[in-house]
Amino acid sequence: MIKSFKDLDIYQESYALAMEIFRETRQFPKEETFSLTSQIVRASRSVAANISEGWSKRQYEQIFKQQLVNALGSNGEIETWLDFAVDCNYLSKEVHGQLREKNEIVGKKINRLHQNWKNYGK
Repeated sequence: MIKSFKDLDIYQESYALAMEIFRETRQFPKEETFSLTSQIVRASRSVAANISEGWSKRQYEQIFKQQLVNALGSNGEIETWLDFAVDCNYLSKEVHGQLREKNEIVGKKINRLHQNWKNYGK
């Protein structure tokens, strides 16, 4: 039974991915602190934040769905920032692939929640 957004698998996975991205960015050069590092960390945190905000407002279908659309936008943004990170040699191809795969799974699950939200958690 889902009692709060924290019980949602998609929230837990997006939060865990944001924390993993945060840990990986600690190795980025200091000159990237206010650009690439900041952008990718903020985008990854935004996914979890939009899911929690949307779930809290789910009695208003349009608002809830818009928050999920916002989460999907941030999810797409993460993919771009990960590509920049690997192309700048801040991430190994292996780590890049692992993070992209997790990000893709999160995106698919957000889509599923967007489509089936009334039955989610029943």
